[in-house]
Amino acid sequence: MGWTQAGRRGTGVLLGCGTAITGLLYLAVAGAALGPFLLRPPSRPRARAALAAGARRIAALDRRRRTGCFGDRFPLHYEPGDSEVLRYVATRAYAGTVTAVTLALIGFGVVLAAVFTAALVGGRVGPAELLWQVLLGGALLFLGVQGLRSLYALDARLARDTFGPSERELLRRRIDELATSRAAVVHAVDAERRRIERDLHDGLQQRLVALAMLLGRARRPGRTPEQAEALLRQAHEESQDVLAELREVAWRVYPSALDGPGLREALGGVAERSPVPLRLAYDVPGPLPQLVETAAYFVVSEAVTNTAKHACATDIDARLALKAGVLTVSVRDDGTGGADPAGTGLSGLRGRVEALDGRLRVDSPLGGPTTVTAELPCA
Repeated sequence: MGWTQAGRRGTGVLLGCGTAITGLLYLAVAGAALGPFLLRPPSRPRARAALAAGARRIAALDRRRRTGCFGDRFPLHYEPGDSEVLRYVATRAYAGTVTAVTLALIGFGVVLAAVFTAALVGGRVGPAELLWQVLLGGALLFLGVQGLRSLYALDARLARDTFGPSERELLRRRIDELATSRAAVVHAVDAERRRIERDLHDGLQQRLVALAMLLGRARRPGRTPEQAEALLRQAHEESQDVLAELREVAWRVYPSALDGPGLREALGGVAERSPVPLRLAYDVPGPLPQLVETAAYFVVSEAVTNTAKHACATDIDARLALKAGVLTVSVRDDGTGGADPAGTGLSGLRGRVEALDGRLRVDSPLGGPTTVTAELPCA
């Protein structure tokens, strides 16, 4: 810790003593004035609100003190309740007053040490008294320093718990987010599995049945060479359609290009298969984690599929950019808008993105345009 930082923190401790004494005087005066109203149930809410209003001003001073002197950063839009503010001011009044008293005692000890040193130099102090004073002064100095350290930590913890979510609250929120994202991923995987099963049953299976029927008709006796050749030609065309649809289903399960050329080539395949013209801007200088590449691919692929099916769009722009360790994926179309973020496809994408601690936003007013933006951390 440099001298400048130490000076700021020392100034913050001294200012904290001042705000604590101010809070103590405020609670004593305002509490005495509002005491009769606080004791009566009909007037208690207004009196409590009036008491908390003044306490908020003192708490605001302390918040600026913590930010300016100690570099603390608190959530900008977090507003503590009246109970939290009153508890903070009351606790800080006690802790800050004790800090001021401890600092005063340490200062008084320094003055006594200077007087004792002068007496020692003048020969008015013997060895026994010197030993006794050194032991007593050292013990008191140790207790004072340890007390100041504890009060310093208490001040930081009080500010963190009052002006922002506590560590327990942050942990609880994180657990809730992980539980929600895990459930969303399970739901998305299950929905994707059902869709693949439906595509295989209603699409590929029917085409394979038709292909088998064409081949069976071509093998029937009595067919002329021309009829057999026509049936085989139809069977060949049907087999090509089956292969194309099978390739499409396989790409929806997992694009093999991600294991080879990478995300850019995989998205190029999406652009080639898209029935709506797709312009791709790829500003990612290096390789990405595999899970991030997969999520980014499915964001673009699902957004393009939804646009082609529902948006009546004539143009799609997809942009990928990596900045400060976060991959931003944005897909914008000029369609009719009105996309439902709670729909099966977009909710599945949200679960996939949030499982990587990312965020997905859907902006789709009626009349368009629709923009799907995903932010994926790459660290």
